[in-house]
Amino acid sequence: MKMQHSESIYLNEKNNRILNPFSFHVDPMERLLLVNFENDPDTIYKGFEPQYFDDDIHGKGLLVIGWRNDMKVDVYHEKGLKLQEKTYDIAGKGLNQMIESDFVSSVFEIMDAGIHADIIFKDKTGRKVEIRILEQHPEKREPFGLLAPMGDAAESPSAMPLVYVHDFYFVRRKHTEFSITIDGKHHKPDKFPIPLDGMWMFFTRYSGDPFVVTFNPAMIGKVDSEEFADKNLLKKGDTELELTTNGPALEIKKFVKRSPKHEIQLVFEPPFPQLNLLKESVELSGKFFVKGHDSTGRIEGTYQVQRNKTKVFLVLEPTEGWIPNESKATVRFLYAVVKIFKNWPKTYRWTAELKQVGGSWELKSDWKRLK
Repeated sequence: MKMQHSESIYLNEKNNRILNPFSFHVDPMERLLLVNFENDPDTIYKGFEPQYFDDDIHGKGLLVIGWRNDMKVDVYHEKGLKLQEKTYDIAGKGLNQMIESDFVSSVFEIMDAGIHADIIFKDKTGRKVEIRILEQHPEKREPFGLLAPMGDAAESPSAMPLVYVHDFYFVRRKHTEFSITIDGKHHKPDKFPIPLDGMWMFFTRYSGDPFVVTFNPAMIGKVDSEEFADKNLLKKGDTELELTTNGPALEIKKFVKRSPKHEIQLVFEPPFPQLNLLKESVELSGKFFVKGHDSTGRIEGTYQVQRNKTKVFLVLEPTEGWIPNESKATVRFLYAVVKIFKNWPKTYRWTAELKQVGGSWELKSDWKRLK
């Protein structure tokens, strides 16, 4: 693909303000655990997802997502956690109920020998829920990183959920005490179908370093144009735009969002055009890449831009899905066999409409799941 659009797409004038219609929102999280028992479900739930927080946005404490058989979610959380319901609307068929809970026990630690969880609470019907895992394996864990396919369950997403899990591993069956009970009834945890690192695993998995990002949340509102002084870089807080010159225009090569431990990048080939300098009736396209750490691979797709007299229309489609970067042969085999890992982003499409109103621009954007 050509490395730059033709200069002829632009008006022959200067405009020292950049429009960036893209955004990443980082949702801090300390630890994440996913416990599946889909092969032995409860009357209401088929899985639990404990999450632990300790940050300025959420506060400090534990929540447990109850994955229901109807694919909605119930969120049980400790008092004092600051949560927004819209965060959980993109999970499965959406949020069913958010319930403040008194956890009798809220132990959730990741150690060298594995995971230690002792979580006890009552569900909204008054039933006692107990999740107990004590992994004491003598062999060292060999964790890896990936993009978790959380977005596959969302039916009507308001954003593309990108859950990068670092220090990720499965619970080993040997040397592990494991118990899931609901109202006194035991439920068998699902098992991983093939050995990993020479060991049999449960399908229960966890991350000691999740990096949770929502990409381009749907919005209706004003998009601020940024004035640039440096022709190569535009920094604002924890975001950065890397720019390149193309005739009278400055185009976006890369958009970066940083957190204290990680960063995520949106990269364009050729660079993304300066929208407020485009001529009427211009249509163009290119490729984009969403990248976290190298170990977690990349999402790849195409972008399209169309300008008419009054509006600019944008489309992002992750046509190539997620492309992993993993050295473990067993994990590569898993990705090849279980198509969901690589294919779920292909079912997402972002569309946006930009309209100039006076001296400002208004954006209307949304995500849709494709068949």
